[in-house]
Amino acid sequence: MARLPIIDRKDMNAEQARVYDAAQAAGSVVGGPYYVYIRQPALFEAAQQMRQTLGAAPLSPRERQIVNMTIARFWGAEYPWGVQARASLNMGISRAVVDAINAGRAPDLPDARERMCYTVAREMLTNKGLSDALYRDAEKLFGQDQLIALVATVGSFTMTCLTTATFQVAPPADIPVPLAR
Repeated sequence: MARLPIIDRKDMNAEQARVYDAAQAAGSVVGGPYYVYIRQPALFEAAQQMRQTLGAAPLSPRERQIVNMTIARFWGAEYPWGVQARASLNMGISRAVVDAINAGRAPDLPDARERMCYTVAREMLTNKGLSDALYRDAEKLFGQDQLIALVATVGSFTMTCLTTATFQVAPPADIPVPLAR
């Protein structure tokens, strides 16, 4: 991490150590943006809770991956892109889909829900919201609760991408698909 060094567990203050240990015990993610958030333990906990809540939300893991890759590509965030590209390939999302998103092109997604996840995320980021027509189509396909989860996922993962990009969190060394420049 170029702008903020990672705080070793032994160097954390009592509150940082408490939230870090709780996250470790729960099997939660403590790398990437969490290396930044640990400096504010309440933020660290809130980010962990948001991640857990959205992870249990009605979107499928594949749908969340497509949304997350779209967001990481939009923001040019290397750490999240690398992690999400690897996870996507590991769960069976094709390399062609990963490559299309990486190139800034709409991927060929036969599943209507996955296609809508990409379209909604892309339009939210590009246009700072959804057109009336896309909102109606997305609400019809997902229903209100799932559309809320989709919008919240875009917001939450945008925070992750902006955090890692701003603080220059280095991507993992073993990423299978580097972020296109």
